[in-house]
Amino acid sequence: MKKSLTILLAEDHMMVREGFRTLLELEPDFSIVGEARDGRTAVALARQLQPDILLLDLAMPRMNGLEAARQIRLAQPACKILILSAHSDDAYVEQALACGVSGFLLKQSSASLLTHAIREVALGRTYFTPSIAKRFRSHQTSLPGKLKKKLTTLTSREREVLQLIAEGKTNKATALELRIGIKTVEKHREHLMAKLDIHDTAGLTRYAISSGIIENSVQITII
Repeated sequence: MKKSLTILLAEDHMMVREGFRTLLELEPDFSIVGEARDGRTAVALARQLQPDILLLDLAMPRMNGLEAARQIRLAQPACKILILSAHSDDAYVEQALACGVSGFLLKQSSASLLTHAIREVALGRTYFTPSIAKRFRSHQTSLPGKLKKKLTTLTSREREVLQLIAEGKTNKATALELRIGIKTVEKHREHLMAKLDIHDTAGLTRYAISSGIIENSVQITII
């Protein structure tokens, strides 16, 4: 009997997640082994379940899909990550590529394209929504810029702290979320400001939105 492809779903909207599960369970060689509604849970479940494929949304609470992808790729290079997103902006796609994902598929795509993309990345190939692939082929050599350079100077922990700052978390709440001390959070915040040359919370929040760390439609509180 053919071995099933084990799949972990990471999507914060329950109805969307259930829709993906229903579609994928129709495929006899697919096995859904877990579901996560935020990036931090996705990282934990990926470590625990070690799926072949991770279907990962970009905009999720607690930890966005890009940071989750970055951590999972470092810890489990065998896990193939396919991004599912409603956003096709170059900034998102470029950062996903930098995280080492195997594919980027728009949520507007058909079910048949989704199953095709999963099988392609499972074979070790890359798959991008045709419109994105065409755009990147036409100008992929001229994309990097100041934004990317700044992002690459941040550590994974600094990006996590930046997202939580942008979500309106206090230093205490950030410390509890990351299970680190408040002084450590303060130190990460100082490093962020120094590396980005941004010296207030509002500026960090705007940077997090513009760089794709946090979706601009997410409700935020600037303190």
